[in-house]
Amino acid sequence: MTMEKRAREERRDERQREKERRRREKRNAPRAAPQITTAAEIIGRNVRTVEEVMLSLERGPQMNRSAPPIPVRLFVGSLNSATTSAKLRAHFEAYGDIAEASVVVDRSTGASRNFGFVTMADRKDGPAAIRALHRSELDGNQIVVNVANDRT
Repeated sequence: MTMEKRAREERRDERQREKERRRREKRNAPRAAPQITTAAEIIGRNVRTVEEVMLSLERGPQMNRSAPPIPVRLFVGSLNSATTSAKLRAHFEAYGDIAEASVVVDRSTGASRNFGFVTMADRKDGPAAIRALHRSELDGNQIVVNVANDRT
């Protein structure tokens, strides 16, 4: 074995011993106590308490809409000839805000054509109104309620 090779092996062995010594020191070093940080210190002072969060969950979601609600137009069929737009509106008001309610009449005679339309202010109220009022009774007739189809 040459002197150079022996010197290289000696340096390698010394590095290995040093590495093992550092590993033992790290393993045997006393553990530092964990540092406790509160959410207020991280986020700032605008942190809600648990009680405030629970109250907000009990009240339900409070949504602030940035856009106005989208209306939905419902077709109401099988109306009685005596049914007026006011009666139609009153029948639907329990299920949401009504933007418009109208019974369609014949232009020449002024008689009811036995169907009408109800425009609900918010489309989210539409399905509940359809479920509740489809096949319900209004002025003695069993009415049909569906989402209105657009004319093309």
